[in-house]
Amino acid sequence: MVTSKNLLGIKELTTEEIYHVLETASGFKDVLQRDIKKVPPLRGKTVVNLFFEPSTRTRISFELAAKRLSADVINFSTITSSVIKGETLKDTALTIKALGADFVVIRHSSAGVPHFLSRILNISVINAGDGANEHPTQALLDLFTILSHKKKIKGLTVAIIGDITHSRVARSNIYALTKLGAHVRLICPPTLRPAEVRHLGIEVFNTIEEGLKKADVIMTLRLQLERQSKGYFPSLEEYFYLYGLTTARLQLARDNAIVMHPGPMNRGVEIESEVADGPQSVILEQVTNGLAVRMAVLYLLAGVKK
Repeated sequence: MVTSKNLLGIKELTTEEIYHVLETASGFKDVLQRDIKKVPPLRGKTVVNLFFEPSTRTRISFELAAKRLSADVINFSTITSSVIKGETLKDTALTIKALGADFVVIRHSSAGVPHFLSRILNISVINAGDGANEHPTQALLDLFTILSHKKKIKGLTVAIIGDITHSRVARSNIYALTKLGAHVRLICPPTLRPAEVRHLGIEVFNTIEEGLKKADVIMTLRLQLERQSKGYFPSLEEYFYLYGLTTARLQLARDNAIVMHPGPMNRGVEIESEVADGPQSVILEQVTNGLAVRMAVLYLLAGVKK
């Protein structure tokens, strides 16, 4: 049972709460396969998408999820708001609350912003990505996708490849997968490996060939070039040569391994097109599942007393 009115991170969720979200999402995935994909649980509620960073998948997914639940949706743009006139985040949030919003979905470049908003607002706050901290709904949709193919999480070997230091997706997935009993491997250059991973009970590999052996799930990550203030590797070409997921490297994993990517992909940098579009790829399925998972999150939070 989900007991908090907010979703701030996977770190705060119990195993039971994670599975509750996933079970609820399964029901909403069935709804999305109907001719009429709209249901009334959030009729009369207002969801504000407060995005301070660019987003395609997450913002549209939250917007569609809210509309499928019959909520009213407002998409906040910093370019056309009073933020460019100097308005503080706190005043922006309080204005949105005063206008009668029931949910704020927040994406921000600074870690901790969703937690800050949760302390000053008595409406539901959902973290859609805060800096390099967490991206909880991405981890939930990744779990949902893995379960749909593997039927379990416990005991699976999941290899996460790429820019771990700057990836909120990696952190949320590490928290989620280890809580549910998966064996997590990180594959990355030493320069893109945060010191904290030593305390997370996971395996770390410098070479992709070693890390991919017998993996059940392979998750490649986008290089967060916009967050990198210095050179962490000589070139994109060398990164692909050493860490890119290719058809040949995929053969090192289990025959039925699935390939995931949170998007947006940099083809020829993190992943070869033949792999991204190949039979083991579930990348577009992740996008579809994200809609069901975000519907589940909004629905469950609406049922918690504010």
